[in-house]
Amino acid sequence: MRISELSDDDRVWVKERTELLFGGDFVVSGDEVHDPHKLAGFIATEGNERVGLVTYHLKDENCELVTIDSLCQFMGIGTLLLEKVEEVALKAGCTKIWAITTNDNLDAHRFFQKRGFTICRVRLGGMTKIRLLKPNVPKIGDYGIPIRDEIEFEKPLDLSY
Repeated sequence: MRISELSDDDRVWVKERTELLFGGDFVVSGDEVHDPHKLAGFIATEGNERVGLVTYHLKDENCELVTIDSLCQFMGIGTLLLEKVEEVALKAGCTKIWAITTNDNLDAHRFFQKRGFTICRVRLGGMTKIRLLKPNVPKIGDYGIPIRDEIEFEKPLDLSY
């Protein structure tokens, strides 16, 4: 498996994946709107096939993991992509990395917590505000769970590597 920075050719695919996964070509995290296809990121490939991607945003001493997508679960793709972003964030002097997901995304909750993230904030009813910008966000999500809340995870980064 190869991890490389997003190329211009990859950005069209990132836009398509964002539309497929998030109901539009942009994502909203808290009060911030992001266009993942315009952000820094990495792509995972196996041969000529794209098998994962991650996008992120560095701001001050923080790194927001905006999107992370593995097309094949339980193969280590997400972990490799996350490690690559953590490496970049550390080099940029970031002291923490954080991400937001929805209350129904139990697979993401598991993924983040197994990799040292903790829940730091819950925005009860946060999806109501997001649906004003993205009315096509479904009301029911993974495992038949109503999508209502935003769950924020964070992980401190060790600068003494």
